[in-house]
Amino acid sequence: MTPAQDCFRPLFLPAPGARLRAAVFEADSPRRVCVLLNGQTEFIEKYFEVIDELRQRGFTVVALDWRGQGGSGRLVPGAPLRAHIHDFAEYDQDLDALMDQLVAPLLAGGALPIALAHSMGGHILLRYLHRHPGRIAAAIFGAPMVRFSSRGLPRWPMRLVTQWKVRHGHAEEAVWGMAKRDPLTLDFQHQLVTSDPARFQRTRDFLLRHPDLRLGAPTWGWVDAALRATDDMNEPAFAGAIATPSLVFGAGHDMICVTADTRRFASRMRQARFVEIAGANHEILMERDTFRAQFWNAFDAFTADHQRLS
Repeated sequence: MTPAQDCFRPLFLPAPGARLRAAVFEADSPRRVCVLLNGQTEFIEKYFEVIDELRQRGFTVVALDWRGQGGSGRLVPGAPLRAHIHDFAEYDQDLDALMDQLVAPLLAGGALPIALAHSMGGHILLRYLHRHPGRIAAAIFGAPMVRFSSRGLPRWPMRLVTQWKVRHGHAEEAVWGMAKRDPLTLDFQHQLVTSDPARFQRTRDFLLRHPDLRLGAPTWGWVDAALRATDDMNEPAFAGAIATPSLVFGAGHDMICVTADTRRFASRMRQARFVEIAGANHEILMERDTFRAQFWNAFDAFTADHQRLS
C-alpha cells in the first residue's frame, strides 16, 4: 500500500462562502468508506498515520480541512493564524459539501459510510447525525467537543465578556492570552493535547516545513459561536434524537473538552457506547501507543460487530 503521504492529492471543493481542501485516500482492497473529520486547528496531513491505519482495515478515507484552517480558505483578512467562525452552521455547510461532492460518488448499492471524528469534528458530526438521520452507518468519536473546558474559570463571566466583545465589534480579535500560542513556538512542556513527545514533534516539524497550514488563537467570534453551539447540543432532547450506532471515546486527562459532559451526552444517545481511556490527553489518536492500542482495539470490535449486524 502506498503511504498516504505519497498519494495525497488535494482537491478543492466549493461551499457557501468557502473554498475547502479535501482528499480521498483509496484502500488497496476497499470494503467501506470512512469519513475522517479532524478538530480545530488541524489539517489533513496530521492524520496520515491514522489514514493509513484505516486503509489497512479496508476503508477508503475521505478527509477535509474545515473552513478557516489547514489548506482551506482563511476567514480573517490579514490575520490567517486566527481561528474564526460566525456560526457553526457554516461548518455544517462544509460537511454537507464533503458528503455530497466526494463521499456520495464513492458509495454504491445503497451503502452508507462510517465516520471517525475528533474534537470539533466530533461536534460537527453530532450535528450532522441530528440533522440527517440514516445517512451514516456508524460513528466513532474521539473526545468530541460536547462542551469545551473553561480551565477552572466560571463559565458565566466568559460568556459575558465574549458577548460584549462580539457586540462591540471585536469578534475577529484573538482571545486574551491566546495570541502567543503559535504552534511553531509552543513547546512540548506547555502544550495540553498529548503525552507523546514523538508525535507532538512530528506535527511541529511538519508545520516548520509548511507554516501556512498552522493555526493559532481562536477569536472572540469563534468562542461565541462555540458557546452557542454547545449550549444547543446540551439541550436534553438533542442527544436522544441521535439513533446512529456510535462509539464515543473520552480522554481521562482531557484539558480541552469536558469528559464528564461527553459521558453524560453519550448516555442519552439511543445507541452509543462510551469508553474512557484513563490517562489519555485530548488528542487520543496522537497519543502514546498504549492509549492508541486501546482505541483501535475498541474500534475494531465495534466496526466488526456493526458489520456483522448491518
